Amino acid sequence: MNPHLDLLQPYPFERLRTLLAGAAPAPLAPVRLSIGEPQHETPPFVTEALARHLSGLSTYPTTLGSDRLREAIAAWFTRRYGLTRLDPATQVLPVNGTREALFAFAQCVVDASQPDPLVACPNPFYQIYEGAALLAGARPVFLNQTRGNGYALDYASLDDATWRRVQLLYVCSPGNPSGRVLDLAEWTALFAQADRYGFVIASDECYSEIYGDEARPPIGGLEAARALGRDDYRNLVVFTSLSKRSNVPGLRSGAVAGDARILKAFLSYRTYHGCAMSTPVQEASRAAWADEAHVVENRARYRQKYDTVVPMLAPVTDVERPEAGFYLWLPVPSAWAGDDERFTRDLITKANVAVLPGRYLAREAHGTNPGAGRVRVALVAGLDECVEATRRLVALC
Repeated sequence: MNPHLDLLQPYPFERLRTLLAGAAPAPLAPVRLSIGEPQHETPPFVTEALARHLSGLSTYPTTLGSDRLREAIAAWFTRRYGLTRLDPATQVLPVNGTREALFAFAQCVVDASQPDPLVACPNPFYQIYEGAALLAGARPVFLNQTRGNGYALDYASLDDATWRRVQLLYVCSPGNPSGRVLDLAEWTALFAQADRYGFVIASDECYSEIYGDEARPPIGGLEAARALGRDDYRNLVVFTSLSKRSNVPGLRSGAVAGDARILKAFLSYRTYHGCAMSTPVQEASRAAWADEAHVVENRARYRQKYDTVVPMLAPVTDVERPEAGFYLWLPVPSAWAGDDERFTRDLITKANVAVLPGRYLAREAHGTNPGAGRVRVALVAGLDECVEATRRLVALC
């Protein structure tokens, strides 16, 4: 067996199941806010497009995807980020969701023949980054993101010798779980760091379309590169998804875009990876990428939840409204003395509300676990359920 498999840590939701084993839920209707699975309804036009093209199941799809799908994806990136051009033939690839692509990307990029290759990750982080690094034969190193540093990437926490071994850096903006958005100055510093040390940037932007101010959408990596004259998007690949944007997590559909040189190698890898998107899913995806009205409506629903829930929580915990995304990165109320596991268990046994302990989303690094003492609350349920869960949490406190 691959010895690297022994290095993998249990997934956060496995740890949550272990934590809650034997815990009797309160006799109330359960509210699940532990997993970032959108629960708003899928737009009917997407399901209709899927159904109309079921005949496409009779043929093998290509890994590259159809010209029409890549053109729709490129057109969306161009509209969304004000790009002058994105070549659908060389700078775009459809993928089966960001999870699959983020994992596979490390297998393509990391050169394990080099001594002690490293992959840098934010901390807290999406655990796929760590698993991808380990199974590619690299070692993950972490950049702590805390309230004290404004949830920024702490480059100074790694010394020069460490940075010289970094081959790939994952960044998540808007951040999971903080909702922090990198601004242009931070992208400038990130590109300078990549230029100095030669690593590739994998920018996870799957929460980019959930934000509060319609006049101020989060800046993306391609947009920042264009603004800084990096029109070839060198050493940058952006990952995005329809799951959150269009409420289709089961469609498993996303896209990557960026440096044509890297995407050429990634496509070569993917032809062996067995990850071609079926024709019905391609057509449903094309319909979703072409429409913005449902995305605006989706944002409004999340905005309403934040408008309602954040003031309710303010009297019992130091809640911060995030810049984007659909999470609350909630400090554990003082009565629990920072014990995010005990608070999570009490929420189940006394209120039947599921959240995720923050320590499960982070690793001990630089002398601390930056997730400890917090819980991640995914505001993915309907407004009424989110309000009811919040009411129970406040009552418990």
